[in-house]
Amino acid sequence: MGRLRKNDPEGTRQRVVETAFRLFVSRGYAATAVNDVKAEAGISGGAFSHHFPHKQDLALAVISGPVAKAVEATWIAPVVAAPDAGTGIRRVFTAVADELAARGAVTGCPLNNLASELSGEGGGVRVELDALFRRWRAALAERFRADQARNLFSDVEPDAAALFVVAAYSGAMAMAKAAQDPAPLRVALGEIERYLGIAGKAPVTG
Repeated sequence: MGRLRKNDPEGTRQRVVETAFRLFVSRGYAATAVNDVKAEAGISGGAFSHHFPHKQDLALAVISGPVAKAVEATWIAPVVAAPDAGTGIRRVFTAVADELAARGAVTGCPLNNLASELSGEGGGVRVELDALFRRWRAALAERFRADQARNLFSDVEPDAAALFVVAAYSGAMAMAKAAQDPAPLRVALGEIERYLGIAGKAPVTG
């Protein structure tokens, strides 16, 4: 008797999305062909088309899935959990720069990479990218507002400060990728610390 095949459409879909995310990060969206994703995920063309009739459908799933989770895990959760916004931002920049230095390679921010390639796409891709950037900024702005209720960062406007931090990180990450050197992240962090009035202050523990 041959082995029974388990029908797991959701597992198949998730495997395709995770494979595409990895390939989009390492190679780029345009340089990743659908056949590359199918081969890496080990699925047939029929199974792929059942879940993703078009490559753009796969891009949407990657943005709303693994990319959104990466933004949450790398940025939103650490800043929310930190003693204050400044400490959280400092920790994120430092952790990312240290990890890239240890890895010896900079692949860039997944969201920023896809935005650079796909912002001109039709359909819902641009909308989804913009929504994820807005969610990221909104989380930081909300944290600044919470800190201002504790008399912290009273000189900054929360929405503008959140946009500045996200823009500084995205730009610094793009330059770090081009140079294959995390130094731009450390420089950008120094300027953000000056802007927030925490330059030279010891990080808050806890």
